[in-house]
Amino acid sequence: MDRADGLAHYRKRFVGAESDLVYFDGNSLGRPPIAAIDRMDRFLREDWGGRLIRGWDEAWMQLPFEIGDRIGRAVIEAKAGQTVIGDSTTVLLYKLARAAVDAQLARDPGRREIVVDSDNFPTDRYVLDGIARERGLRLRWIEVDTSSGVTPEHLAEVVGPDTALVVLSHVAYRSAYLADAEELTRIAHDAGALVLWDLCHSAGSVPVRADHWGFDLAVGCTYKYLNGGPGSPAFAYVRDDLQDVLAQPIQGWMGTADVFAMGPEYRPARGIRRFISGTPPIVGMLAMEETLAMIEEAGIAAIRAKSVALTSYAITVADEWLAPLGVTLASPTESEERGGHVTLEHPAMREVTARLWQQDVIPDYRDPGGLRLGLSPLSTSFEEVHRGLAATRDQLKSVLLERAGLA
Repeated sequence: MDRADGLAHYRKRFVGAESDLVYFDGNSLGRPPIAAIDRMDRFLREDWGGRLIRGWDEAWMQLPFEIGDRIGRAVIEAKAGQTVIGDSTTVLLYKLARAAVDAQLARDPGRREIVVDSDNFPTDRYVLDGIARERGLRLRWIEVDTSSGVTPEHLAEVVGPDTALVVLSHVAYRSAYLADAEELTRIAHDAGALVLWDLCHSAGSVPVRADHWGFDLAVGCTYKYLNGGPGSPAFAYVRDDLQDVLAQPIQGWMGTADVFAMGPEYRPARGIRRFISGTPPIVGMLAMEETLAMIEEAGIAAIRAKSVALTSYAITVADEWLAPLGVTLASPTESEERGGHVTLEHPAMREVTARLWQQDVIPDYRDPGGLRLGLSPLSTSFEEVHRGLAATRDQLKSVLLERAGLA
């Protein structure tokens, strides 16, 4: 399978990818590209060290928009001027969600509900809970199975004339359920709601068609499949016709019409600039440029095909080796309903995960009993999956024997 893999040559472009370590956490923190280290070293020595504050006028001020447009073009299929690099995912979620509900309340004071599912990522749920309390709104919960996600039927049951905003994840963080983003967006729009998509677990591994699917708003992190590094800044997408309608709530100097006017009052910029607040995190943007270049070169369709092949292979091996030990699949079996990771459940998986880390096999753990395999297509091989699942089988057997007093 590795010999037939058309993307296998990208693996050597990542730090440590050809070592003996098995990395099953590319959906949480991607490996650093080797070229990113050189890029950051040059920046520190030449751009920051050599140009100093002149760098702002020469390049840095436009970097959030230039990289944003690259993400728009290569990753989420959005035309220029709609995507920007900004703050953390949490802050951007707050900005866009708060701006959306305020606009909806101004249009129709009866729209006082935010729809979110019970298994959405904790940050999404916590941010929306805070906004609901700030604005006197209600949260309308969609109860979902943790091994699946939000279906069109789920959403159609809860949206209506009271709905201001719907917030959904394109790929569920726990199960990897791949939502039908186009159909869910249509259902929300038919009810008069705006939709905010969380693309954190899909950007860079699953095709996204933000413009074609009619997205209103979206956010996504860059440290997973875009390999931007720990805490690298997130991106925000705001459809162009909404940009001058929405008033983002964190009014900072970088989002003003004239950044250096330093005037007595806040005058928002036109377009996507109004959705940034403070000084752009330039150093945090650099590493992702190398992965964006690879995505542009390989194409998101080929990356998705490799992702499907990796997760399908992992499921096949797990079914043979781990199912007899009581492991169940907590992700969709059908590839068209599954994102770039796979979750395997067993009550012993927390202990198994800890033991695997000690032998340089690195998945992550999610309650209840979920061993999560994040298989980044550009840096993961099929042989690596095979070795990692063999180690998982062996460690699970050891734990079960010890618990039975038979070790």
